[in-house]
Amino acid sequence: MVFNSLLFGVFFAIFLLLYHRFPHRWQNHLILVASYVFYGAWDWRFLSLIWISTVVDWWVGLHLDPAKPQAYRRRTLLLSCIFNLGFLGFFKYYGFFVSSFIDLAAVFGWHPDIRVLQIVLPIGISFYTFQSMSYTIEVYRNHIGPCRSLLDYATFVAFWPHMVAGPIMRGTTLLPQVQQPRTVTRQQLHDGLRLILWGLYKKMVIADNMALIADPIFARPAPYTFGEVTVGVLAFAFQIYGDFSGYSDIARGCSKLMGFELIVNFNLPYLATSPQDFWRRWHISLSSWLRDYLYVSLGGNRFGRARTYVNLELTMLLGGLWHGASWTFVAWGAYHGTLLAVHRAIEEWRGKGPRDAGPARREFTFGWFASVAFMFVLTLYGWLLFRCHTFDQIAAMTRALVGGPLGAESFARLGTIAFYCVPLVVVQWFQRTAGDLDVFGRWPVWVQAAFYLFCLYSILLFGVFRGAAFIYFQF
Repeated sequence: MVFNSLLFGVFFAIFLLLYHRFPHRWQNHLILVASYVFYGAWDWRFLSLIWISTVVDWWVGLHLDPAKPQAYRRRTLLLSCIFNLGFLGFFKYYGFFVSSFIDLAAVFGWHPDIRVLQIVLPIGISFYTFQSMSYTIEVYRNHIGPCRSLLDYATFVAFWPHMVAGPIMRGTTLLPQVQQPRTVTRQQLHDGLRLILWGLYKKMVIADNMALIADPIFARPAPYTFGEVTVGVLAFAFQIYGDFSGYSDIARGCSKLMGFELIVNFNLPYLATSPQDFWRRWHISLSSWLRDYLYVSLGGNRFGRARTYVNLELTMLLGGLWHGASWTFVAWGAYHGTLLAVHRAIEEWRGKGPRDAGPARREFTFGWFASVAFMFVLTLYGWLLFRCHTFDQIAAMTRALVGGPLGAESFARLGTIAFYCVPLVVVQWFQRTAGDLDVFGRWPVWVQAAFYLFCLYSILLFGVFRGAAFIYFQF
């Protein structure tokens, strides 16, 4: 069941009609049942994995009481980490690591007879695994008390709007909203409907039309021309942003109509001025998770410059591997880890130190434009690494980028990309200028109405209505 399908529209309408007739506790029952129905629509067999993970981490949370000996609490937390990472490792990475080992052994003339299992990847397993792990870690760190109610905890883990593609919510943020009665304000109703419409526009008009351009280019073998690679990478950049941020917007919008508030997962990432700034704006829930639970646990920047650079590289390597069982994802993570390390080294050499993204600023200088353009180019090459299937394809496309004529066909495709994506750029320009992602709601009523009509008619006229799955479902 995907957000951009008629089936989901029927599901959500029925859900809301029932939801707002129930008291708080029955609302949680309904959310849990609806979440299992929503997830089970893909493959009901994998519901058992969610349920087992839920029960284990709920039990672990109960046994992380601060009054218990610290050694016991450490062993209990380790149980949660081993269990969750073991689940994730088996279903997502078993075949990848076994195949990689067989290939490596063959280089030395050894051909081990190891069976490679054909394991179906449960949808969204990386998201709900990281969410469940964050709860036990937060309880261990005494940032949140253990949840006594299995129903509340199960609702927190399986909360259907963000269950399969984020944002990754933490127990400190979402669990109290599950446990407390909720009301839907008029502002939430307005913001929720706007986010759903804008998210559908990003998915159906931008992402799915960009897929029609990018997918055929990346699907065919070499050789490639400069124009083909330029068009393919640029189209994919807008495809993955429209697809993933569109999902997050719809998830936030649906949640608001239920009285919940999910975190913002994207903050104008293509207007980032540095690698650090990019990762404070792109997939914020994952980058903050990796920072707080992996980078800090590795030592962060507490043990000197060299160790800091190593920690950055390891964090991004594992972040790349989180995205998929492929060495190209590892290369993408290594690429961004290197960008972060080099940027940090340059800033320290200049005596400025690492900088936060901070609030959006109104000033537009030549230096700002240059920084945004340079970072966008670096990001585009990262998307080439991310999207390619093999290292041979990466090499072939990289060689094609050395130069050459754009060509009339590629120029026409760039025009198509501009046709679908310029409205997004214009809206984000207003958001950046105002320093407010919710600038829509501050506009005069007639401007808002015109904007909503534009989104609606664009979806009806140019939207792709084949119910294409979201890219991050595979992660």
